[in-house]
Amino acid sequence: PWEPSQEELAYQQAYEALYGQKKDTGLLWGRAIKGQVRKIDSIIEDEDKYLDDVKDLLVELEEYIVSIDKDNLDQVHPEYRDKMAVLDLEEVKNNNGKCYIVVEDDKAVGLIMGCIFSYDEYDYLDYKCPKRGEITELIVSKNVRSKGIGNMLMNKMEEYFKSDGCEYILVDVFAYNENAIKFYDKNGYHSRMYTNIKKIGD
Repeated sequence: PWEPSQEELAYQQAYEALYGQKKDTGLLWGRAIKGQVRKIDSIIEDEDKYLDDVKDLLVELEEYIVSIDKDNLDQVHPEYRDKMAVLDLEEVKNNNGKCYIVVEDDKAVGLIMGCIFSYDEYDYLDYKCPKRGEITELIVSKNVRSKGIGNMLMNKMEEYFKSDGCEYILVDVFAYNENAIKFYDKNGYHSRMYTNIKKIGD
């Protein structure tokens, strides 16, 4: 019997992630050859090879956050690009985390970072403390958005958290980032806590 190749299976997985439905692999392969299905090279963990791309993605996200910040408090410091990626990846390494990167044409076009943090010593006093993972970064380059890459990354990280015994997943979302809020709502997340702010000084 006919068996799909690894490349054909990759296209099938990409299609399912993009459109949320299965497709006959043989038919899908024909569509892919015609350029009707976007090719995603891989989802990898080799952040060292793509460190410069990771830095660029983080800057792209922060610049967007600055542009929508109604309080005008966020900024992209001159040291942000060189330091933030290193700090984020160190946090991942030290907290049983993962960094998954989507590569297209040998360039990182999206990433997700997640950690499994320990609870503080006395958290148990007012919380049941179920094991949970936390998404610390999720970025898809503006050049490839609305192609299902964010869902692919979310699914990958959720699979990792499940495999490590997590019961819940947390993610902090900037209140003014309406697109991100809609994305997480669509993926089954809901708000549990709010941070309120009030300016009292000049």
